[in-house]
Amino acid sequence: MPVRKIINDPVYGFITVDDPLIWRIVCHPYYQRLRHIHQMAFAHLVYPGAVHSRLHHSLGAYHLMTEALNELKRKSILITPEEEQGARIAILLHDIGHGPFSHALESELISGAHHESLSLLIMQELDRQFDGALRTAIEIFTNQHTKPFLHQLVSGQLDVDRMDYLNRDSFFTGVAEGVIGYDRILKMLTVKDGELMVEEKAIYSIEKFLLSRRLMYWQVYLHKTVVSAEMTMVRIIRRAKELIRSGAHLKATTENLDHFLQRPDQAFDPASDLERFCRLDDHDVMSAIKNWMQHPDPILSELCTRIIERRLLKIRLQADPVDPAILNQKQNEVIDRYRIAPEWAHYLAFTGEASNTLYNPGDERIRILFKDGSVRDISEVDHALIQQGLSGRVKKHYICYPEN
Repeated sequence: MPVRKIINDPVYGFITVDDPLIWRIVCHPYYQRLRHIHQMAFAHLVYPGAVHSRLHHSLGAYHLMTEALNELKRKSILITPEEEQGARIAILLHDIGHGPFSHALESELISGAHHESLSLLIMQELDRQFDGALRTAIEIFTNQHTKPFLHQLVSGQLDVDRMDYLNRDSFFTGVAEGVIGYDRILKMLTVKDGELMVEEKAIYSIEKFLLSRRLMYWQVYLHKTVVSAEMTMVRIIRRAKELIRSGAHLKATTENLDHFLQRPDQAFDPASDLERFCRLDDHDVMSAIKNWMQHPDPILSELCTRIIERRLLKIRLQADPVDPAILNQKQNEVIDRYRIAPEWAHYLAFTGEASNTLYNPGDERIRILFKDGSVRDISEVDHALIQQGLSGRVKKHYICYPEN
């Protein structure tokens, strides 16, 4: 039965879903869960407009994938209807494995379960429910398909995932530095020898794309207040698990979150855990945190109260590692102020590091196709701004502690 659904998106205007299978996936509870997971975790504590969801982002990436495939087909790149459907499904579901607060709690709430592996498990379960209809999408997602450029559109240094989140996140935060010329980049995409490439005319647009990503990381994603909030959230989950291991009474406000907290050291079991995971979102965690504000444990109560009331730990960023003597001083202050055991001080005074790379040639490369048929990496182009010397990882060290 034909389907034509129009979704009004604030970034791109109207997004069209005209495939019955894709619409069934959009309507599935596993996908609808993404409505309740913030795309940018705690960025809204700094940029109040940044409250868009993973569902917003996945639909936007789906739209850009559709545009990219149409452009490649106009350039006589052979893409079958089955491959087109598979690529659109792959990008639609590329983030479906994200749990509450996405990257912030990825390795904390469920140990050893990366969001990409969970995305694959969910895609495989949907494939089972839809009688094998997602096999091509899974092949593309896992880079097992015979046309590598389809996977590169889903996951690479110039994929439509990054194009959408930069464009969308800059829109909702109001940070103009993240705006990219995504429409020009899409027009300049091409394929040679099965690999995704960009025509020579798009070099400056690609450089702007990479610089925008760098600026968005330091100005938004790794903003010091965002880092402080996310690290506080991490320590809330760690403290909750430690209390449970010690035999203290601690219950989450929902059964699904409680399920994962009560078994902190057990590996993720798809047979028993996948369905529960697919009912877990930001609301489960935030409701538990509001409840734990009243918990008798002073550490858990203090951390939860700071998140809810936005009284975040002070954070100081610097180029060099934090002097251990300074950390020791701050932890001693915490011990005296909160009257807690020394082994608990690390929950309220701690150090860490944040890093970002402008462009990593060792990763999936961005290849430029010149008019004479030659191909070069973006970092090897004459007079290019993105060069090998700029590809190193930039690292910042930080210390968090309560203000006096």
